[in-house]
Amino acid sequence: MPDRPTLAAAAAGTWKLGGELSVRRLGYGTMRLPQIGPALDTASAPRDRDQAVALLRRAVDLGVNHFDTAAFYFSSAHSANELLRAAFSPYAEDLVITTKVWPARTPAGDWRYAEPHQLRDQVEENLRQLGRDHLDVVNLRVPRSRSTGSIAEHFGALAELREAGLVRHLGVSNVTSAHLAEARSIAPVVCVQNPYGPGAAAEDTALLRSCGEQGIAFVPFYAIAGTGRETGATGIEEERVLAVARAHDASPAQVRLAWTLQQGPHVLAIPGTGDPAHLAANVAAASLRLTAEERALLESSDAVPA
Repeated sequence: MPDRPTLAAAAAGTWKLGGELSVRRLGYGTMRLPQIGPALDTASAPRDRDQAVALLRRAVDLGVNHFDTAAFYFSSAHSANELLRAAFSPYAEDLVITTKVWPARTPAGDWRYAEPHQLRDQVEENLRQLGRDHLDVVNLRVPRSRSTGSIAEHFGALAELREAGLVRHLGVSNVTSAHLAEARSIAPVVCVQNPYGPGAAAEDTALLRSCGEQGIAFVPFYAIAGTGRETGATGIEEERVLAVARAHDASPAQVRLAWTLQQGPHVLAIPGTGDPAHLAANVAAASLRLTAEERALLESSDAVPA
């Protein structure tokens, strides 16, 4: 997809996942796409299919070529994977789709977690839903209940699927630096997907910096939602964020995205929305440049944590 002036996402620059998959650093997360209302909530009304497909295609028109998804992103009517397939199959060569495994949801919305030998089933489920013969990037998403302890068995099972050709590249999500080191001792890791935003703990920032030193993409989630997590942004912003937003005639969400992208050339943003206007505003944040003073203000120790 050649760069054109209309490709607003190009303003953020690009990163090569695994040294070969070139993605624009302003991407799109599909968690909120299948339903209207709180994500991952079976009580949320499903989003209109045609509107969802049109929004995905509009993202590509704006220059987005990196989409984050999961088989457990679904509503009562459709899944994010199926919407991606409807929008893009047959897939353009430069379109990169990243998914994640280990957690899963039953049709009723209850969570369950795969054993290592069950990860192949989850990978194949993603392949079927997306209509692909391989997955570009698969993140091992570590459950909150497993925030400590080894991930070697699960990551080793994914590494075997990579060797079998079902997966092109591997990443890890919701991890510590120890998890990352353990995973890298088994197979190459191209990305780390963790929650991150202004006010993040020092160890989280250290992991972000370490990823850059190792040539690994760092992909923050909840960059806009912050403590709202799956339910979305709370609508309450502290004054420092509002002050920076006023200075740039921007929204607080755009300030948070711009701050995210300015954490390093290896940092990728994947904001999600079902609103076309919000999509355009999110992509426009690729052009927003904060001053060093503004970044320091947002990063000060008493900032609201992500």
